[in-house]
Amino acid sequence: MPDLDKTSSIKKTTAQNITAKKGLPKSARRRAREFALQGIYHWLINQEDAGVIDAHMRAVTGFDRCDRNHFNTVLHGVIGNAESLRKVFITHLDRKLEELSPIEHGVLLLGTFELAHHLEVPYRVVINEAVEVAKDYGGTDGFKFVNGVLDKVALLLRSAENPTIQPHEKK
Repeated sequence: MPDLDKTSSIKKTTAQNITAKKGLPKSARRRAREFALQGIYHWLINQEDAGVIDAHMRAVTGFDRCDRNHFNTVLHGVIGNAESLRKVFITHLDRKLEELSPIEHGVLLLGTFELAHHLEVPYRVVINEAVEVAKDYGGTDGFKFVNGVLDKVALLLRSAENPTIQPHEKK
């Protein structure tokens, strides 16, 4: 079983270094997404109860600087709706679900949840945030994969938000 404290610490430090290099402060929402992703990752690996994961994440240093409401909504929303969220993005994968890294899988769940349930957040912001989190936590080119899949999910879930977005027709 992975040591979540060690993983969280390493990932947090890496993300802080990346953000510090860019010179950009992290928003409370970005922090909430990062903590939610760490919780989703833990859930994907260990299938532990959402309440236990929630309590653990709230005890991690720096949690007090995140948007707690957004964290709560996303973490519990993803875990509670994972199967229906997967059904939305699975047809856009170029590989089997089981072949996704847990980070890619988690970011796709998170992004799909926000596209479906947080209509107050523009779809471009949802995709950009998912890509940035994937850059900070995922593999070298995982963010490109996440971007491509979430672009297609946005076509399905948010086409009314922007009339220039049209679902691709299958030939």
